[in-house]
Amino acid sequence: MKIENNQLLPQYLRYKNEYLKKVEEVLDSGWYVLGNEVKCFEEEFAEYNQSKYCVGVASGLDALILAFEALHLNPGDEVIAPANTYIASIMGFTRNGLVPKFVEPDQYYNLDPSKIEAAIGPKTKAICVVHLYGQIANMPEIMKIARKYNLKVVEDCAQSHGASINGKKCGTWGDVGCFSFYPTKNLGGFGDGGAIITDNKDIMEEVRMMRNYGSKKTYYFEKVGYNSRLDELQAGLLRVKLKHLDELTAERRKDALRYLTEIKNPKIKLPKMQFGELGHVFHLFVIEAEDRDKFMQYCENQEIGLKIHYPQPPHLSEAYRDLGYKNGDFPITEMMADHIISLPLYNGMRKDNLDFVIELLNKF
Repeated sequence: MKIENNQLLPQYLRYKNEYLKKVEEVLDSGWYVLGNEVKCFEEEFAEYNQSKYCVGVASGLDALILAFEALHLNPGDEVIAPANTYIASIMGFTRNGLVPKFVEPDQYYNLDPSKIEAAIGPKTKAICVVHLYGQIANMPEIMKIARKYNLKVVEDCAQSHGASINGKKCGTWGDVGCFSFYPTKNLGGFGDGGAIITDNKDIMEEVRMMRNYGSKKTYYFEKVGYNSRLDELQAGLLRVKLKHLDELTAERRKDALRYLTEIKNPKIKLPKMQFGELGHVFHLFVIEAEDRDKFMQYCENQEIGLKIHYPQPPHLSEAYRDLGYKNGDFPITEMMADHIISLPLYNGMRKDNLDFVIELLNKF
């Protein structure tokens, strides 16, 4: 029985008629860039997150770049960031000339609030919080620190659409929340796409201007901007999927809870939920194994698809070699990178597939 780590087709087929109807609507409209679909999606996504404003952009990385640019920090200013994140979280602010101050994760794979203050220096101006794997970070504690030191807060919500603490969703705690709509995301489109949400009108207006060449009025330009617009077609398809997002999230949680309750192997370390089920949308189901190579070979022999998110921390990447970090600088992060494994989890995963994975893991 071959089981893929992720499949997009089952979810597409479930809503195929709705998607195709929307494609036809957009194509028949004759308007394909920054039209009614983008406008409506921005309104609906802002409402879904209980945020005042939303601006659609071309990708999750662009959302981060534009968000940090709108904060008007100075080159050389430092940004607190998790050491164990996907590298795009870091690229989002280093593209603006800002410098990462890495902080180790807590037991939930998110930025550890107890380690933030020790990393704050005179040049520290912001915190980039990543809600990794779908679990919201400890925002109440992080925001206390941010307020104490007058730091801006950008939330990277690329993997955590809809995760919340006491009803307050990720992306609404800090100054701005950034989202990706890459196809594998919980709210994934059919290509690249992204958005920012904020309650700050100035940030909204700046990102809206900068995504469109730095222009507020057609053919008049206030700044050197970008071409980073969410396409009409993607916005329309995302509107279809947004209507079903809570249903899809509940389905992912149900399957993830089966893993959590039915995998009993002491050789496998299961993830923990910090803020209950609503705090985790299970973009990924990440475990740790003592002997990862042996475990992965065991699963490969049974044709179970596994992935590693992520095998190399940003501080050890060639891209950031100039920062001067080395092996051993962030031991918790590096240990996780050596042991983490993502199990198969996707919308439309068959029950017999889930049964097979659980049975096999318990036999390891």
